Amino acid sequence: MSTIGVVTFPGSLDDRDARTAIEAAGAKSVGLWHADADLHGVDAVVLPGGFSYGDYLRCGAIARFAPIMERVIESAQAGMPVLGICNGFQILCESHLLPGALIRNDHRTFLCRDQDLIVENNSTAWTSDYEVGQRITIPLKNGEGGFVADAQTVARLEGEGRVVFRYADVNPNGSVNEIAGITNERGNVVGLMPHPEHAISDLTGPGTDGLGFFTSVLKVLV
Repeated sequence: MSTIGVVTFPGSLDDRDARTAIEAAGAKSVGLWHADADLHGVDAVVLPGGFSYGDYLRCGAIARFAPIMERVIESAQAGMPVLGICNGFQILCESHLLPGALIRNDHRTFLCRDQDLIVENNSTAWTSDYEVGQRITIPLKNGEGGFVADAQTVARLEGEGRVVFRYADVNPNGSVNEIAGITNERGNVVGLMPHPEHAISDLTGPGTDGLGFFTSVLKVLV
C-alpha cells in the first residue's frame, strides 16, 4: 500500500483532515513532524493548511526552514509527488519549489466559502482523475490567498500550461489571471489555495470533488 506523509507544523490545523482524505482514497497516511530529520519512507507528501508558526514574518516563511523541509525539497526535486494546500502552497512558494507568492486578499478580509474551480491541467501527479475544463467545487478559506508573480513568470506559467486551476465566476482574493493553483515543470509538485481535503464526503463537504487529488496520486505511486 502506498504511504503519503502529512507534515504537521506548529499552527497546522488541516493535517488530520488531509490524513482522512488520504485514507479515504485508499492509501496509508503517515504523520510527519516539522522537526523530523527524514520522511520515514513515505511515497508522497502533503503540506496541509493552517497557520504554520503563527504566520509570523510571512505565511510559510518560517516553515520553509523547518528541518523536515530539507528532505521535502530534496525529494520533490528528485520527483516525489508533493501537494501544498493553502498554507502548504505558501510554504512551497517560500521554498522555491513553486514560483510566485501569496499575498493578502485584495479585499483585506479573511474569506471562507465553497469555491468553483476550472481544471486547466490534468497531467500532474495530483490531477489525472479530472478532465480539462471540468468544473469542481472546493472549499476556500484564507486571508492571504492572492497569487502574484512578475509578468515574465506569469507568462511562463501560462505558456507552459502550468496553471492547474482557475477560480470560476468570481476572483475571491485578487489572484493574477484568476490562478488558484499551479505546478512545477515536472508536474510532481502542485500547490493550490482551496482545500480538497474538505470535499471528500457528501456528509461533511460540498460533495466529493476533492477526492480526485488523492486518488490521482495513487496512480503515480503504483
